[in-house]
Amino acid sequence: MKARKDEELRRKIYTVVFRSDTPAGRLFDLILLWLILFSILSVFLESVASIRQNYLVYIRTAEWFFTAIFTIEYLLRIYSSPKPLRYVFSFYGLIDLIAVLPAYLTLFISGGQYLVVVRAFRLLRVFRILKLSRFLYEGNILTSALKSSMHKITVFIMSVITLVTIIGTLMYIIEGDESGFTSIPVSIYWAIVTITTVGYGDISPQTPVGQLLASILMIIGYGIIAVPTGIVSVEMARATDEAKEKCRFCRGPIHPRTARFCANCGKERASADAPQPLEQAD
Repeated sequence: MKARKDEELRRKIYTVVFRSDTPAGRLFDLILLWLILFSILSVFLESVASIRQNYLVYIRTAEWFFTAIFTIEYLLRIYSSPKPLRYVFSFYGLIDLIAVLPAYLTLFISGGQYLVVVRAFRLLRVFRILKLSRFLYEGNILTSALKSSMHKITVFIMSVITLVTIIGTLMYIIEGDESGFTSIPVSIYWAIVTITTVGYGDISPQTPVGQLLASILMIIGYGIIAVPTGIVSVEMARATDEAKEKCRFCRGPIHPRTARFCANCGKERASADAPQPLEQAD
């Protein structure tokens, strides 16, 4: 009897804290989102000196209040989850844990309370609450494009690192300590700042040869900026073209093209030369 009551209690808690498609679950998540926003706001206010001096006690009280609520909520999720370990090590489970830890770190590390802003990651639940799952398909296309671009971007970044290392070393040899290029790491830092067109101006070449090398690096920088954008754009176009393929049963999009089953209806994908069902034939 006791086990049945405990199971019923866990089921009810699970419905509230995990199921955003129920009235209670939707209300719970909306309240949770507002609490997250207020907790982040309290951290912002504490960073303002005038507010911190006059209202520090109230702000800290509010922060611990929010932390207590999020801690209880996290424990309830573990308690009500059918597979607690699976939830703990899931994406949202880790985010929920990280959102709670910063407040407790303040007991050991000064300034740790400002890490509470990581709770902003919990706002990702808004996709479930506001029924934005229809955008997940587009998100999958973007993710696929980024994954496809990863190797090309890695090669590109390694090439840039090699370039700034060589030019930074040359600049150290050309300019030396007199112009502020006191070491090769400092010179590489200057090369990175220059090639990214940031240009802090804290270090600058003084010799004609150094200025010529800097000018060449600046011009190269303008061309380099466009490379990652072009790589991702090409992969985005390719992923979008792949996503245009339709399932012959439900006419839903099939993505990625290598998938064996339709993500919408779950039916096995047929070969391209297989005859289509009569009711779905064009």
